[in-house]
Amino acid sequence: MKRLKQVLSGLSILALTVVLAACNSKPAAYDPAKKLGPQINYTITGIDAGAGIMASTQKALSAYGLKAHNWQLQTSSTAAMTSTLDKAIKYHQPIVVTGWQPHWMFTKYSLKFLKDPKNVYGKAESIHTIARVGLKKDNPGAYKLLQNFNWTPAESSSVMLQVNNGVDPAKAAKTYIKQHPDQVKQWLAGVPDGHGKAVKMTYVAWDSEIASTNVVKQLLDTKGYETTIQPMEAQPMWASIATNAADASVSAWLPTTSGIYAKQYKGQFVDVRINLKGAKTGLAVPTYMKNINSINDLMTK
Repeated sequence: MKRLKQVLSGLSILALTVVLAACNSKPAAYDPAKKLGPQINYTITGIDAGAGIMASTQKALSAYGLKAHNWQLQTSSTAAMTSTLDKAIKYHQPIVVTGWQPHWMFTKYSLKFLKDPKNVYGKAESIHTIARVGLKKDNPGAYKLLQNFNWTPAESSSVMLQVNNGVDPAKAAKTYIKQHPDQVKQWLAGVPDGHGKAVKMTYVAWDSEIASTNVVKQLLDTKGYETTIQPMEAQPMWASIATNAADASVSAWLPTTSGIYAKQYKGQFVDVRINLKGAKTGLAVPTYMKNINSINDLMTK
C-alpha cells in the first residue's frame, strides 16, 4: 500500500509538471522555412457563415485548388476571428483570416491582403448610402445630409478602433464630430433644422457600419431630427429600405458584397451616393509572414 501511494504521488507530480510546462510554453511561431499548411492545420479563420466574404472564400478554396488539398474554412464570428488574430500576432504565429477594409484590425495590427490573381473577391468595392423611394420629397433635409456624408477608410477606422476599445458607439461618434469641425461643416452644409422630424436608419452590424451609422445619427440629431437606428442582417436591411419600413442605410457594399440584394430590389430603393471608396475584402495575413503574398502561396509555400 505504501509503495502504491508513492507511485500515485509520483504520477501526480509528473502530471502537474506536464500541465505547468504546457501553461508556460509559448505557441510555435511562424516558420517561413516550413510549409504553411501544416502549421495552421490547413485552416483559414473565418467569421459568420452567412457573410458574403465566407461565400467568396469557399469559391476561392475551389478556384485555387485548396479544397482538393484539404484546406478548410473555419466558421466563427467577427469577435472570435479577431480574438484569434490577436493571439496569433502576440506570439508571432502563422494565421490566415477573412479580412475586409475598412476595419479596425487594419489600424491596430500590421496586416496585408493576399493578392487574388483569379479575382475571386472582385475589385475594390465602395460603400453606398441607399434610401427609400420618396425620402427626398418627404424629408429633403435628411436626404441632403445623406447626400453630403462621405469619409475615408482611415477616418472610419478611427471610430471603429474606439468602439473596439470599449467606447460606446454614440460617444465615439460624438468625439469624432467634435474633433473634425471642418469636415462636419461640409457634411451639414445646406441641411435645414429637422424640428423633430423622424428618421429611421437600418444597418448591418459590422464594425464599419456601426461607426458610420452612429456618426450620421449624431449629425442628424445635431440638426434637430429625431433619429432611430436599428441593426439587422444584410437581407432584412435591404428589405427594410425597399418596403419603406426604414428611411435609409449607409451600409450597402457594392457591387459585390451586396450585389445580390441590389439586383433583388432593383427599382425599390434610391442609390444616394458612395459614402466610402476603397472598401476591400479578401484573405489577409500578418506582415511578418513575408513570403506569403498571394493566395497561390498557400499551396506552394
